[in-house]
Amino acid sequence: MSILAQSITKLYGQQKALDDVSFNIPSGKIVGFLGPNGAGKSTMMKILTCYIPQTAGKAEVCGFDVVENPIDVKRNVGYLPEHNPLYLEMYVKEYLSFCAAMHGLGKQSDKLVKEMVEKTGLGPEQHKIIGALSKGYRQRVGLAQAMIHNPKVLILDEPTSGLDPNQLVDIRILIKNLGKEKTVLLSTHIMQEVEAVCDRVIIINKGKIVADKSIGDIQSTVGNLSVVWAEFDREVSVNLLRSIPQVERVKNTSGNIWILEGRTTEDLRPIIFNFAVDNGLAVLTLQKEEQTLEETFQKLTKG
Repeated sequence: MSILAQSITKLYGQQKALDDVSFNIPSGKIVGFLGPNGAGKSTMMKILTCYIPQTAGKAEVCGFDVVENPIDVKRNVGYLPEHNPLYLEMYVKEYLSFCAAMHGLGKQSDKLVKEMVEKTGLGPEQHKIIGALSKGYRQRVGLAQAMIHNPKVLILDEPTSGLDPNQLVDIRILIKNLGKEKTVLLSTHIMQEVEAVCDRVIIINKGKIVADKSIGDIQSTVGNLSVVWAEFDREVSVNLLRSIPQVERVKNTSGNIWILEGRTTEDLRPIIFNFAVDNGLAVLTLQKEEQTLEETFQKLTKG
């Protein structure tokens, strides 16, 4: 398991930033870590990267405990924090060489710096002072330093902050490709970014996990609500539709088209199909309603 969090709690005085948070992420997955401001995302990331200790619970990265083996954890993690700390007076290549030296990469440093410059699209800016770069290019420098030691796990807090639309596409492709060989945990407020690159989403609200599912599952089932549009070949009564197992609410839209809702994680479509067969109905349409990730996020974190 690349990342393991067991019952993590973090207190700042009387304030509980994280409340019994547990999840695990296997190798080679890209996971979106979402939540409103103040939900505890950055706190969790700082614990996983050994910047702050948890108050209670256990966290491991690549099998190493973040409290007992912080050096081993840092060898295996690349971290881009929300507020990207850079030495603004240094040149881009100079800074990346410095980062490589900090990781003890020795003779490989020049080769790895060149690779990172190419991967992150820093070529046109590589000879500039970091302080003279735009916010988008500074973010690319931060990504380059996070990846330069070829870590097994990347933890990225708002990695595309400040990028223009063209840069966004480039970095999303980079993250997607990195996910083929590394574990990536990323935080972002851009829902399209999550839909484009992530395999799975963990949503946290007020220090607690409120959802942990694949992209498809989290969109189709919110708070165990499953919604299906069904069209039958002839008229059917409301009372008969209400007799379908798991269906709690029915609504007619037009003609023989119905919206059927049920509080269940189970897919209602096979149940509705069997109901139709049992009652001599032909199913013309049977479609699960998909919500946008943004709508799902709002429902799970509202209030």
